[in-house]
Amino acid sequence: MEIKRLLFRYTPTNRYSITALVASIFSYRKDIDLIEVRHLNEIFNFEVKGTVVLFSFMSFDFETVEKEVKILKNKGYTLIAGGPHATANPQQTLNIGFDYVFIGDGEENIRKFINGEFPSNRIYDGISKRVDLSNFPPFCPEKNLYMPIEITRGCPFSCGYCQTPRLAGKVVRHRTLEQIIEFSKIGVKNGRKIARFISPNSFGYGSKNGVIPNPEKVDNLLYNLKKVGVEEIYFGTFPSDVRPESINEEILSVIKKYVNNKYIVIGAQSGSDRILKLINRGHDIEQIENALYLLNKFGFIPRVDFIFGFPFETDEDIDKTFEFIKKIVNKYNAKVHAHTFMPLPGTPLANIGAGKLKEKHYKFLGTLTAQGYLDGYWLKQEELARRVASVNSSSPI
Repeated sequence: MEIKRLLFRYTPTNRYSITALVASIFSYRKDIDLIEVRHLNEIFNFEVKGTVVLFSFMSFDFETVEKEVKILKNKGYTLIAGGPHATANPQQTLNIGFDYVFIGDGEENIRKFINGEFPSNRIYDGISKRVDLSNFPPFCPEKNLYMPIEITRGCPFSCGYCQTPRLAGKVVRHRTLEQIIEFSKIGVKNGRKIARFISPNSFGYGSKNGVIPNPEKVDNLLYNLKKVGVEEIYFGTFPSDVRPESINEEILSVIKKYVNNKYIVIGAQSGSDRILKLINRGHDIEQIENALYLLNKFGFIPRVDFIFGFPFETDEDIDKTFEFIKKIVNKYNAKVHAHTFMPLPGTPLANIGAGKLKEKHYKFLGTLTAQGYLDGYWLKQEELARRVASVNSSSPI
C-alpha cells in the first residue's frame, strides 16, 4: 500500500498524541501529507486510495469511534488506531474494524507503518519495545504544531485506577536537557516564550526512579530555559503534576527561583488511608499533609486532586475524605480538583463498575464549588464512567 496522506481524526483529548506523531513522521519523511480532520465528513474529501485515517482515543469515546469506523470501512478507507483504549484492549479495537492497532509508544512504529512494515497480527508493539524520547522531536514547528514538552515518560507506581504505567511503562525515561533546550530555543524564535511540560511527576525529572527529586538537574533545566529567552515557566502544574512524596524543601527552593505558577498540582486521591492502600497509591495521608505544609511554607497554593465514587468506598471513607478536605482548605488554603472514578480498561480496577456519587457527595462538593474551593469535571465524569463500564462489559475476555 502506497501511503500518500495520513488523516488524523482530531478530538479534544488527543491533541498531544497527534502532535507527537506528526513530529515523528515529518522529521523522518516529508513526502506524506499530514492532515488534521475535525469532522467525519471532512474525510470524504479525500480519495480512498493512498489515504490512511488515524484515531487515538479514550475509552469513553469508544461508541462514537465505533460508529465512525463502520462508516469509513464501508467507504473502503484504511484505518489505524492508537492511544489509551487501543493499548488496553487491542483485540476489541481490531474487532470493530481497524486494520492495524498501535499499543504503547507510537513514534517508532508509525514510521515502520509508513515504510510498509506490517506485523502479521496487525498489532504494533510499543510496549516491549519502548522508545528513547530524545530520538524524536517533542513538537513540529514546521507544521506550527506545538505542545508542552514531554520531559518524562513512564511511571514506577501502580495506582489501581491509572492507565499511565500500562500505556507508558513503569521504567522512567527522561528527555535530555540538551534537546529540551534546543526545542525551547526554536519555540522562542517562533514567539513561543511560555514553557509548559508533560510529566507524570515533574519534580522527578532527571531522577533515577522518577520519585526522589534531582534538584541540580531541575535547576539546570529551568535556568537554561530562562537563558534561551523563555519568559514564563509553569512547572508542577497540569499536565506536569507532582506526587506528594516528591515535595521537599530543596526542590521547592529551586523552582521558586524560576516559575511563574502560583499553584502546584498534587495528587492525593483520597483522605482515607484505607482507600489509599486499596488503590495502591503508594503514599499515606501524613505524606500528603507534609507536602501541603511545605507548599504553603514556600508561598505556593496547593491544588489537590481527589477521586470520588470508588465502588468500595464506605461512608466512613467518604466522611474521612470530607474532613481532610475541610482541614486542608482552612489550614493550607488548598483548592480541590474533583474527579469521579472511571474503571479504565487495562487497569486493576477496570472491572469493579462505574464510580457512583451519593447525595452527600453532591451536597459537599456543591458547597465547596459555591465557596470557590473546588473545580473539575466530576459531574460529567460520572456519566463518562458509565460509558467506560459499558465498554468494559462488552470487551472480549
